[in-house]
Amino acid sequence: MEKRYLHMHDIKTRSADNDEKVIEGYFAVFNEIYRVWDDVTESIAPGAFTDSLNGDIRALYNHNTDQILGRTSAGTLTLKQDEKGLWGQIKVNERDTEAVNVYERIARGDITGCSFGFDIESEEVRVNDDGSVHWTITKVNPLYEVSPCVFPAYEQTSVESRGKEARVIRKRELESWKIKTLEKLKKGADENA
Repeated sequence: MEKRYLHMHDIKTRSADNDEKVIEGYFAVFNEIYRVWDDVTESIAPGAFTDSLNGDIRALYNHNTDQILGRTSAGTLTLKQDEKGLWGQIKVNERDTEAVNVYERIARGDITGCSFGFDIESEEVRVNDDGSVHWTITKVNPLYEVSPCVFPAYEQTSVESRGKEARVIRKRELESWKIKTLEKLKKGADENA
């Protein structure tokens, strides 16, 4: 499972019409560039969540499965995809002191990040002229969870994995360039002979 950190976009707390406390906003934004590594970036393509919103998705606090805030199958987490990104609403259980504490920490601005856990079904990779690498995630499936986080960050394994993938891509690009250059040199030598 991959995990990604995002700054909370329009995540806010409020009381609903029935005085129920909710946490809502964007857990992912399309086409925003996220830095994975010094010269490795990633973005999420519009529509990437189309096939992943029918599952039983959880809202957790800090990715901790012991601190569940909501769940789509229980009707306490609502997620939808629009032109901006992945929007969600968590209905806060006011009898759960941990959930109320998370709500209050977000309301005060103490929690400003979020993360989500998912698998990448498809993606595109682009190697730029400067050697930097950019991945565009085109399909997320499944989406496991969304999490408001105190110290949201890429899981180290994900960062290391992306870094290794970037190095392999660069190595393949260099090898391809070498082969093409040698072929051109050989062709030029054959023509001049």
